[in-house]
Amino acid sequence: MANQRVTLEHPRSVYGNFTLWILAIQCIGVVVGTIAPTFRSFVAISFRCSTSRGKNNKSSLKDKLFKTETYWVQILVNWRDNFSSLQIQQDKCRKYLYSAKWLVLNFFIGVQILIVVVSKLLLYVFVLLTYPFAHITNKFKVQYSSNIVTSSDETELDLSRYVLLLEGEPELPKRILKNFCRQSDNMILIGKRKQPQNLIDLLCKFVNFSGVIQFDSTNEVPSLHSQEPSNCWTLPLVTLTCIAIALPNVAEHKRKQLVSSVNEGLSLAKLIEKTLDTNAQLINIRKSADVCWVGVALHRKWQDVDLRTTSHKCKNSKDVLQELSSKAETSVIEFKREVKDDFVMENPLNWPVKIIAANSMYRVGRTILLAYKGKNEPMDEELFERLSIMIADILAACLTNLARVITTMCHRNAIEKRERSVREAFILLGKTEQVLELLQQRDWPSLDTNKAAYIEEWCSLFHQDNQSPAVSTSTSGPDGAMETSMSNVDRITVTVDC
Repeated sequence: MANQRVTLEHPRSVYGNFTLWILAIQCIGVVVGTIAPTFRSFVAISFRCSTSRGKNNKSSLKDKLFKTETYWVQILVNWRDNFSSLQIQQDKCRKYLYSAKWLVLNFFIGVQILIVVVSKLLLYVFVLLTYPFAHITNKFKVQYSSNIVTSSDETELDLSRYVLLLEGEPELPKRILKNFCRQSDNMILIGKRKQPQNLIDLLCKFVNFSGVIQFDSTNEVPSLHSQEPSNCWTLPLVTLTCIAIALPNVAEHKRKQLVSSVNEGLSLAKLIEKTLDTNAQLINIRKSADVCWVGVALHRKWQDVDLRTTSHKCKNSKDVLQELSSKAETSVIEFKREVKDDFVMENPLNWPVKIIAANSMYRVGRTILLAYKGKNEPMDEELFERLSIMIADILAACLTNLARVITTMCHRNAIEKRERSVREAFILLGKTEQVLELLQQRDWPSLDTNKAAYIEEWCSLFHQDNQSPAVSTSTSGPDGAMETSMSNVDRITVTVDC
């Protein structure tokens, strides 16, 4: 038999030339995945070195390494000691189950303690290995910071009392506290770059808070239902804007400017309502304003009414007001006729969002018509400006709650949401800086802080006391003392649990 030469070919990968690319990408992933933990470990070492100066005796080191703080095992201990959770009638079974639970949970408690101690040992071993480098770095940072000390550092606030420390934790070094302050300053600068300029231009027209009671004449406009729906801040703003942009003989750029201004104001008003309406009683009213505004901002439509067509078809402002209010009235009456036997719908808060918006349009439109009854009808441009001022008044009244909203955002109870909420609060503080400055130029009514979050309370205050919105002096603080309203805007003190 002839000798046959057997040639063995090296098997080729199905990936072909992409094998090297895959290997390179995997290597990059390993390197990147190693860098982040390494930097975190150096931060921990730097913090440990900065807090252990003068405390390097052996006894304290031994206590730190082998002492397990209670918060590491507190939940397991509570489960172990909870005897009432065993809902078993037989005493013998309860005894065996309780003993088994005790043994199992004791085992897990021991495992948890072992993990904590080993983790501390590993950290201190790594600290000992890299201590010279970290010590030199800290010394350089201290010398560098001492060379750039300015006179402003003499009056620096002590922020250490605002830091929430766990059991056995040392106080945070000043360098880390300064880093927190630097981050907050950066968040405020980010907010300053997002100033709502269109809203600021609209608020420049704000004179007093008279628009809060002018948009709805409660006593003169007949109600379509025995019980009127409550008002929120956003719904009258949307309704007034719909009427304003539907007026004829108004320059198009003014309409666009108003829509842009109200759009920026609504974003802040929605945040205020969402933050301060803790009982969510007005959620359906707020949803009505949201749904209505989508049609206005995108398509210039109020429900099924094209506002552009209405503006061209009507001869004057009076015709626009009559057409919009009449269509709104018809919608509400037809809805009531259809659901007259539905007891659930007797409560206006349960109405569909379109019907709530229609009721608002009816009342606001009739109120404006009554305001000019028996008087010379205003020019379209003049009425547009008056409605713009009314919108600015309502927005200004709503935005007086900004200080309280910012403070509330910094006091979230959920720790996992607190960091993000605090960041958003600082951005909001920078974003509304000019808005707060504009509000400082006016006096606020004497209204309780909790009541100031609702437009209904503002209306009740002005109607009951016959108080002019232009003549407002002070507001009472929670301790009963009278404080000037300006103090709430003039200085916002935010405390953050780190």
